Amino acid sequence: QVQLVESGGGSVRPGGSLRLTCAASGDFFQRSTMAWYRQVPGDIREWVAFETAGGTTDVRDSVEDRFTISRDDAKQWVFLQMDRLKPEDTGRYYCNVFTAGDAKSWGQGTQVTVAS
Repeated sequence: QVQLVESGGGSVRPGGSLRLTCAASGDFFQRSTMAWYRQVPGDIREWVAFETAGGTTDVRDSVEDRFTISRDDAKQWVFLQMDRLKPEDTGRYYCNVFTAGDAKSWGQGTQVTVAS
């Protein structure tokens, strides 16, 4: 059964850090490019970072040099290390396969709130 479970969110002050974890189940993980997405109410879900099965990573410009994506293929986990957080990083974070046609059912996500 395919399942994506995100955790690690919370409320932090600007400049703080969080580490998000996505636990995936299913036989798709090792061959897939995995990504983290962010959504705020009333807006579309946008990708934040991805890592290919071969280890190539990319992050969107707004989080460059602050966010780092990594994965543990043996455990089927994807991580998002978030440093120097800003209020505009606030949102609900989800993980999924990056390729639109291969996307799985979305999990519940994990809320990140950055505020003074």
